[in-house]
Amino acid sequence: MMDLYALVLAPFADFAFMRRALIACLALSLGCGPVGVLLVLRRMSLMGDAMAHSVLPGAAVGFLVAGLSIWAMSLGGLIAGLAVALLSGFVSRTTSLREDASFAGFYLISLSLGVLIVSTRGSNVDLLHVLFGSILAVDDASLMLVAGIASASLAALAVIWRPLIIECVDPGFMRAVGGVGGAVHATFLMLVVLNLVAGFQALGTLMAVGLMMLPAAAVRFWARELGGMIALAIAMAFGSGLLGLLLSFHFDLPSGPAIVLTAGGFYLLSIIFGRHGGLIRHVFPARHLEA
Repeated sequence: MMDLYALVLAPFADFAFMRRALIACLALSLGCGPVGVLLVLRRMSLMGDAMAHSVLPGAAVGFLVAGLSIWAMSLGGLIAGLAVALLSGFVSRTTSLREDASFAGFYLISLSLGVLIVSTRGSNVDLLHVLFGSILAVDDASLMLVAGIASASLAALAVIWRPLIIECVDPGFMRAVGGVGGAVHATFLMLVVLNLVAGFQALGTLMAVGLMMLPAAAVRFWARELGGMIALAIAMAFGSGLLGLLLSFHFDLPSGPAIVLTAGGFYLLSIIFGRHGGLIRHVFPARHLEA
C-alpha cells in the first residue's frame, strides 16, 4: 500500500506543480477529446496537425512583444491559427486546390516562419519552450486559460451539436436547407484552434495535437457510438496525462513527450487488441467468433 502511495499519490500530494499539471491534463482532455473525435470522423486528422503548427508564428510574435506572457502568446497563436484556417478555406473554395492540400501549404509556411522568428530573435531555450512547452511549469493563469477554453469548447459544441453532426454526414444537405453548413464548419475550426492554443500552453506547438488526435484515433478500435467514443477519448487522454506525468516524475523525463508517448502507447495497443478492426481480431476472426 505504501509503495502504491509513493508511486502514484505522493507526487501529486507533495508537489503543487504536479497537481496543477494534472488539472491541466484534465482540462485539455475535456476540450480536446470531443474535438479530436469529430476531426477523425470528418477525416480531418492531418488538418488538425497542420493547424497545430500554424499557431507558431503568432505565438512567436507574442513572445517577441511581451516575452513569456501567456496572454500575448495565446492571442498571437489564436490569430495566426484562425488566419491559416480562414485562408485555407478561402483558397479551397475559390480554386481547384483541395482543403487538405491548402492546409498543408499554409502550415509549412507558418511553421517555418515561426521557427525563423524565434531562432533569429531569441535563444535556443526560447525556441525549445515554444516548440515543446512544459506542462510542469503551468501556473495559475495558464491553468485558468486552459480550463476556460475547455469550458467554452464544451458549451459551443452543445450549441452546434446537431448541425455539426449533420454537416459531418452530409455537408450538401446543410447547404441545401439553409446555408448554415459553412458557419458551422467555421465555428468548429475555431474550436480546434482554441484547443490547440490551450494545448500549446502546456505541451508546445509540436506536441499539442498529440493529446487531441492519438486518443481520438485509438477509440475507433473500441467504440462505435459517438457518445462512447467521446467519453473513451476523454478518459484515454486523461489517463495518458496521468501516466505520462508519473513517468516524467519518477524517471526524470520531459513531461510533454512522456504524455504524448503514453497516448501513443494506448494507440498502438488499440491497433493490436482493439475489438473493432484490431490486428488480432483481423488475423484470427474465426477464433473470436467461436468465443
